[in-house]
Amino acid sequence: MGRIERLVEAYTRHISLPWQRDLSGAQKAIFVVYDKTDERRLRVRMELFALATRESGHGWKGCDLTRAFAEWMAGIDYRESYFECPEDLQLRLESDFPDFLAARVREALTAEDADGETVVGVAGIASIFGFSRVSGLMEAVEKDIRGRIAVFFPGEYDKSNYRLLDARDGWNYLAVPITVHEGGIYSWR
Repeated sequence: MGRIERLVEAYTRHISLPWQRDLSGAQKAIFVVYDKTDERRLRVRMELFALATRESGHGWKGCDLTRAFAEWMAGIDYRESYFECPEDLQLRLESDFPDFLAARVREALTAEDADGETVVGVAGIASIFGFSRVSGLMEAVEKDIRGRIAVFFPGEYDKSNYRLLDARDGWNYLAVPITVHEGGIYSWR
């Protein structure tokens, strides 16, 4: 059995447990943490997570951020000038882009078909690396989480500390980590 299949198995064990209702938004978050080299393998098998969620009696709604930066840039009137002088884009990246991302995820979280029994699976987190921080995104949307949010996170988890793509200093977050280690040890806390 491959790493992705073992990750699905660990996710299935967790998502099948009875859901506690009186949790804060941050406590309703699940981070499915995997090695960055498995990104394409995981994306091809994303439907396995959706299937596991549905088989456990919950709904599934996908939210893909892979093209978010390109779509945001396409909506900027003077985008060509930013290509000529990219440092001018920094201010907009710090203010407008995080709002754009949060609105995209919030739209999935608050959709009619996403209720208190639905998992919103957020993929494409690696594509925002260098443009925005996952920690800021999670803070912005945690009040909108009705059921659960599963963030597919290519990086590392160690003692409540998450590091995207193993590159940045991590941050401490209350999410439930789902990981699989090389030795075949599954973990979810």
